[in-house]
Amino acid sequence: MKEKKPTRRNFLVSAILAGTGAGLLPLSSFTASREVNIAGNDSEKDLVFLFQGDSITDGNRGRNTDPNHIMGHGYAFSIASRIGADFPASGFSFYNRGISGNTVSDLQKRWQEDTLRIQPDVLSILIGINDVNAVIEARPDALTIDQFENVYRQLLKDMQAIKPDVLFVLGLPFVYAVGKRKENWNAWKQETLERAARVKKLAMEFNAVLIDYPMVFDKAISKAPPEYWIWDGVHPTVPAHELMARAWISGVSQRLHFLKKYISDQ
Repeated sequence: MKEKKPTRRNFLVSAILAGTGAGLLPLSSFTASREVNIAGNDSEKDLVFLFQGDSITDGNRGRNTDPNHIMGHGYAFSIASRIGADFPASGFSFYNRGISGNTVSDLQKRWQEDTLRIQPDVLSILIGINDVNAVIEARPDALTIDQFENVYRQLLKDMQAIKPDVLFVLGLPFVYAVGKRKENWNAWKQETLERAARVKKLAMEFNAVLIDYPMVFDKAISKAPPEYWIWDGVHPTVPAHELMARAWISGVSQRLHFLKKYISDQ
């Protein structure tokens, strides 16, 4: 049976399969000139937002339909809570399908159920740091940088094939020399930079919104030390998740016109 697209009543009610962390449909590229002004067009309401990735996106989210915990406690929660509260009449739905420890290969394994089945209008992805960890640990399932790019590209193509008008929002992976990350730091830094470069390439290829989280944190470090923002070199703290949410909204506002409200409010 074909599943119906989520409606406004699905707001923050996402984890249909407890323990699996479903995903979104790969976002298709928008034309460079496209802007969506939801407030002024009824046909642009009822947008479905899907956040996909690893533990940074997961945010210890609930694995059932309890709306109190369903979005986790990270940047995805901040984005969904802000937009959902400010545009209650727009019928937006928000889903978090991040799973801690996931690599891009893990995303591929659950892409149909956790992404394509949801058919998002906006697909936000942050992945790559666990792929770096796999390389550093010399795990047998570690992907080369070319394999990482190819798998990532296929995910986007699969999504785009099902939903041509999907908007991709691709986040750059990041790492800082804090805690255990100080060990093999040069490898951590180089491998992460290489994957970030491939994500940038894919963002250009699919006309996606690119969120440069490393740039956000590099600026933030001028105000407080790295561990204030990224407590173990990989995972953001509460203030850092807020910076991620702000960067996400700012970046996506270039394509979803109604989000410009937040830019003008700053």
